[in-house]
Amino acid sequence: MVLQAEQGQIQIHTENIFPIIKKAVYSGHEVFLRELVSNGVDAISKRRMAAMAGDCSEGPEGRISIRIDREAKTLTISDNGIGMSADEVKRYINQVAFSSAEDFLEKYKQESDAIIGHFGLGFYSSFMVAAQVELISLSAREGSEAVRWSCDGSPNFSLEAAERSEPGTDVILHLMEEELEYIEPSRIRTLITTYCDFMPVEVQLDGETVNKREAPWRKSPRELSDDDYIALYRYLYPFQGDPLLWVHLNTDYPYNLQGILYFPRSTGRADWEKGEIRLYCNNVFVSDSIKEVVPRYLLPLRGVIDSPDIPLNVSRSALQTDRRVRSIGGFVAKKVADRLKQLHRDEPKRYAEIWEALAPFIKIGAMEDEKFAEQVADLVLFGTTAPAQDQPGGADEGAAENQSLDPIPGADGKAFTTLAGYRGRLDTDNDKRILYCTDEAGQAGALALWKSQGAEVLLADTFIDTQFIPWLEYRHEELKFQRVDSELDDSLQEKESELSDADGKDNSEKLRELFRTALANDKVTIQVQALKGDNAPAALILLPEQMRRINDMGALMEQRLPGLPDHHVLLVNRRHRLVEGLLRLSAGSVITGAEGGSPSQRLADDLSRHLYEMARLAVGGLEPNQLAGFQQRSCDLMGQLMDRGL
Repeated sequence: MVLQAEQGQIQIHTENIFPIIKKAVYSGHEVFLRELVSNGVDAISKRRMAAMAGDCSEGPEGRISIRIDREAKTLTISDNGIGMSADEVKRYINQVAFSSAEDFLEKYKQESDAIIGHFGLGFYSSFMVAAQVELISLSAREGSEAVRWSCDGSPNFSLEAAERSEPGTDVILHLMEEELEYIEPSRIRTLITTYCDFMPVEVQLDGETVNKREAPWRKSPRELSDDDYIALYRYLYPFQGDPLLWVHLNTDYPYNLQGILYFPRSTGRADWEKGEIRLYCNNVFVSDSIKEVVPRYLLPLRGVIDSPDIPLNVSRSALQTDRRVRSIGGFVAKKVADRLKQLHRDEPKRYAEIWEALAPFIKIGAMEDEKFAEQVADLVLFGTTAPAQDQPGGADEGAAENQSLDPIPGADGKAFTTLAGYRGRLDTDNDKRILYCTDEAGQAGALALWKSQGAEVLLADTFIDTQFIPWLEYRHEELKFQRVDSELDDSLQEKESELSDADGKDNSEKLRELFRTALANDKVTIQVQALKGDNAPAALILLPEQMRRINDMGALMEQRLPGLPDHHVLLVNRRHRLVEGLLRLSAGSVITGAEGGSPSQRLADDLSRHLYEMARLAVGGLEPNQLAGFQQRSCDLMGQLMDRGL
């Protein structure tokens, strides 16, 4: 039967669908190539299934061919798939309301996973870049005749007989003047690599195969070696080093999902808002932003999630949030937690070595997701001042059960412990107090005091820990988390009696009065103690725990670094020889020939202020604009001491 040429109007439910496609459906014009290549792969899959059912000839191996004609300003996308008859062109091209994929699925339900896209709006995305589109198609079914369909972007079309020797479809785009970037081979090659790299069908550009074809995440983990996983990571994220570890995702119930997620090495450039995981739908790249699917705390992971069951909008370029999406997010989080548990159990030393890179994911995840918190409760590590112990080599040697060998050696000579391991080493009198340090340099004085008495201190020195420690305390109401510089207990102080003078004042009271007068600051509380140890500092700043936390929270809300709170404690060590000399100086008994006590007292005041500022400097309590004044006062003070021969 010879096709009679005809004219007509595309059956759509609006006066002109093309402005809608161009302005509303697709966010970027370049996705037209993804849609047309996907349609070609879809047609190849259909031909293979129809041939298995005996409905058409099997044909050669599937292939998508893209050809550029710079002179004619055309781009042609060809496939050797099932093709279309005139009636099918009328139905699937002219009647936009229908979807060939849905109709085809009705007939071949058992093969539904092989269908990639819909040949409806996806085909019409070509009008974003083309002033005119031609379609030449020959159905693979016996006795079919080739047809040519043409449209200039209006609802009007033409349909007539054509010449084509082999089954399949050519889509010929006559590009608009403002879209001529798409006749540049480098531009098309980039789009193929971006959107079509892992499609299971060969995609050629002017006769050269461009895409990789194989999607490793579609394989079983048993089929992949470590080198295969690393090779994929290097390909997707070049020049980023090798990943720390990976998680292979594979489930077909209650949804179909495959993927490989990688923990990257810490680069300081983690994206906690958009993410770096790539979303695919049946090997077709959809988006590099999947914040609707993956929990926020896992967004900086890298890799691929591929699922046909994630609901996309009509353009396949945005996600629609629903219960299934939330369920997928929970599945991904659980698989990540399971992988971390496995590493912690089987390779505790390796886990400790990479802990600092894992910590942000685990800590933020625990604070944001109660289920995840339960899954990783035993996986949180802290640096510790206790020496590391040798660990068993794997689960077969009992690493899972033998937590008494904690602390675990990590990278750079550091030791790490779990909260349970730390508590297990505390004496019964202090097993509810958790000592921690957030800045080994800034809290060095207090830290040295605790360590000198054999106390083990946890190191919580990341910015996240300012929120994580209160969260832990909330979960463990029986525990008290105490920073080393918040207060000092009796174990750090010498118990000695003091003699009072004729006025009933002992040395501690005299020192308190001296510092109160010198500082003239009611916000600074002066404490005087006799600290143990020859290396105990002359003075140090203490920050009461709750007051400091309020200060830190205020700094967090204002997006600034926490400074020294106005209200704090200055602890003066009366056993330090400098403080003992200061006490004698204030009494006017050191400087020979001093005229009364006034010059000595002024010098004592200056030394007291200097000790206070030195204590502030140790905890970062001097602002940059205060350092110049501190240096000047230090020079003046040394000059006074030299003048007096001290």
